[in-house]
Amino acid sequence: MLAIGYSGRRDILRACQELATEVQRDLLRPEDIDEALIAGKLGTSVAGGGELSCPDLVIRTSGELRLSNFLLWQSAFSELFFSDVMWPDFGEDEYLRALSSYQTRQRRFGQRIPRP
Repeated sequence: MLAIGYSGRRDILRACQELATEVQRDLLRPEDIDEALIAGKLGTSVAGGGELSCPDLVIRTSGELRLSNFLLWQSAFSELFFSDVMWPDFGEDEYLRALSSYQTRQRRFGQRIPRP
C-alpha cells in the first residue's frame, strides 16, 4: 500500500511563491510568467515539461464525483472516469472499463470543434 500527502492547491501556491521570489530577486519579470513556467515549478512536474506531467485520464474510485484537490493544474484537459468500485477492489476489469470509456472520447484539449 502507498499513501501520499499531496495537495493540488498547495502545489500551485508553492509554485507561485517560487516564481514571486524569482521576480523579487530580479531573476524573472512578471510578464515572462506563463503556463510553462508555472507547470515547471509544480512538485509533480517532469523534467523538460514532457507529456507525462499531465495525465490523459484521471480515474476516481469509490463513487466520488470530484477531484478532491488532486492534480488540479495537471488535469485541466484530462478525461475523467468515475467508478463506484472502491480502490482496494479496483482491478483489471474495472481498469479495462475505464480505458474502453476513454477510447470513445474525442480529445479536444480545450478547443471547440466546428459544427458541420
